[in-house]
Amino acid sequence: MLFTRFAAVLAAAGMVHAQRPSNVSICDYYTTALLQNNTAENQYKLLTLLVNTAVIGNYTTPNVGVAVPGILTPGTFNGTAVKLAPYFTGALASTNSGGTSGQSVNFLDGGGAAPLQKNMPAEDNTSNQYFLLTHLYSFFGALLKCSGYSQPSFPSYAGSASMYDVHKFMALDAAEVGYFIAQVALAGASFGVAESDLMAVGAALSGLFAQRCSPPTEVVPPQGSALQAICIQSDCPLADGAMCGLYDTVVEPANATATAGGTTSSSATATTTGGVTGTGTGTGTGGSSTGTAAATPTSTAGAASVGWSLMAIAGGFVALMI
Repeated sequence: MLFTRFAAVLAAAGMVHAQRPSNVSICDYYTTALLQNNTAENQYKLLTLLVNTAVIGNYTTPNVGVAVPGILTPGTFNGTAVKLAPYFTGALASTNSGGTSGQSVNFLDGGGAAPLQKNMPAEDNTSNQYFLLTHLYSFFGALLKCSGYSQPSFPSYAGSASMYDVHKFMALDAAEVGYFIAQVALAGASFGVAESDLMAVGAALSGLFAQRCSPPTEVVPPQGSALQAICIQSDCPLADGAMCGLYDTVVEPANATATAGGTTSSSATATTTGGVTGTGTGTGTGGSSTGTAAATPTSTAGAASVGWSLMAIAGGFVALMI
């Protein structure tokens, strides 16, 4: 499944973890492996590390030498150029704010990369950035079945039950969704997550969100079934049991102009930690989530050069496998 070279990178780093017991969730297993005590607080720290790394790229340890470009960094997926930052900066009118068309919203209004480098979601608790990052922590906590999920130190996901509704005005294609998923998997790989667990996560994300016209599915209990397809362009693989009539016609997001309030203009920019590619060399430790922002790019091994495609891995999987 195009994972051979990727596994070789992990093996060379000497940090592939032992086989995870089938009765222990991915979240619980790696919380213990990386942060020692499997508490709800540490599980939330693990998700913070994972999500922040996926968004801005390598910035601290633990890190086994796998480079993570980051979602905000331009890159390529299966030979197609991808640039996801405009969806976050408000350069595109792509956010579903409950109307009939997308709106320009700046999701980097809480300090951008700087607080993420400190293992924080934002510099405040009222910004769009804080809302987005904390929702991602909780969402992935539910998806990865953290045992401490919904406890006081690990808030439950309180966002939309439908990822399609959230992303419908972005008009994302296969390369864009594939690149996003790849950054999540690379973030896990950079902490030494085993190949089999990365395949399970990649298959789950791709099966849930990268299948065009997929039927309603429940992702976070007890929210109930809802439309989940994020990949909605014609080049996205058609889901088994496709229900295209439930999805609206795809409309490309417009370039944004300056607006008031929580929105931004097309001049907004994203600042990431290590440029295009890099392996973080921060000074944090595996037993703490308080790494520094001293990451320095030292490698050019990214999703494309590693030579694997999570979109291909998802070909045989359409259900949540975690």
